[in-house]
Amino acid sequence: MDLFDKLKELHEQGLEEIKKATDEQTLNKVRVELVGRKGELTKILHSMRDVAPENRREVGQKVNELRDLFNKQLDATKAEIVKAVLVKKLEDEKIDVTLPGCEGHLGSKHPINVILDDLESYFIGMGYKVVQGPEIETDHYCFEMMNLPKDHPARDMQATFYIDSEDLLRTQTSGDQARVLEKHDFSKSPLKMVGPGKVYRRDDDDATHSHQFMQMEGLVVDKNVTMSDLKGTLEMIAKHVFGQDRATRLRPSYFPFTEPSVEMDVSCFNCDGKGCPICKYTGWIEVLGAGMVHPNVLENAGIDSTVYGGFAFGLGLDRFAILKYGIDDIRDFYTNDVRFLKQFRKEEN
Repeated sequence: MDLFDKLKELHEQGLEEIKKATDEQTLNKVRVELVGRKGELTKILHSMRDVAPENRREVGQKVNELRDLFNKQLDATKAEIVKAVLVKKLEDEKIDVTLPGCEGHLGSKHPINVILDDLESYFIGMGYKVVQGPEIETDHYCFEMMNLPKDHPARDMQATFYIDSEDLLRTQTSGDQARVLEKHDFSKSPLKMVGPGKVYRRDDDDATHSHQFMQMEGLVVDKNVTMSDLKGTLEMIAKHVFGQDRATRLRPSYFPFTEPSVEMDVSCFNCDGKGCPICKYTGWIEVLGAGMVHPNVLENAGIDSTVYGGFAFGLGLDRFAILKYGIDDIRDFYTNDVRFLKQFRKEEN
């Protein structure tokens, strides 16, 4: 069989093989066999030395024509296969747009985080900065800097978990205030800060107490800070969280790090001050403690208490959430029950 007959036979067989290919893998195999570097057409070109000189031009021309034909047919067949695969995929994955949609499951913020984010945003809007310190605190910053020297009886109010003789799980975020007081440059600006975070105390786990809870403490230090500044700030906080119609009152109290010290109550949101079981028939609910910064606290941080003064307050975020949302058991915050948590999704907006 001469090369012309072989080319004619390859022409017919090649087109038939291309036609029979129904997937890309088979088609690629046919492409290699026909026009690849070791394919049939390449073999013919390599045997051109055996062709009579007067026929080489014609044989070469027919090989090139056949190569172009095969490539054109291979590309057309590949396009048909790709199209068929796409059509099948679209058919298999067809979506009935008339069917009702499925609502995706969205999580929600924890109610304590809702209160925390709201208060942080509120204080930042009033020019406060948010400071977060370590949960494992030293006795020096947690107690001594806050006018609670060793063996001070008021430490019994905050019995806590000691890791060793110096380090403990903090009972309050006051340590953050002490650290900032030591470094703040009052010649440039007054100090306005809040310190939120988790704190630990050796309390019984019942409906109203937990050995751990979230707290936020605030501190303002500058020249000529007065009790009226504190009262106005506390009223703004209470009305922001509990509603503009809430009445507030201050009662004398005792805290080692403030003098004078006060407790703030808000009018009961359940009975509007008339008296009910929630407010123990007093018409008032205690929400936080505060006071003017004790001179010893300022002096411990190297601040002249005859020039500078300030006020501080501390509130329990868990307690705020309990009062605002009417939650009757603090332990619900830590059971991770989705049915409980999803109730507060609307509060995120």
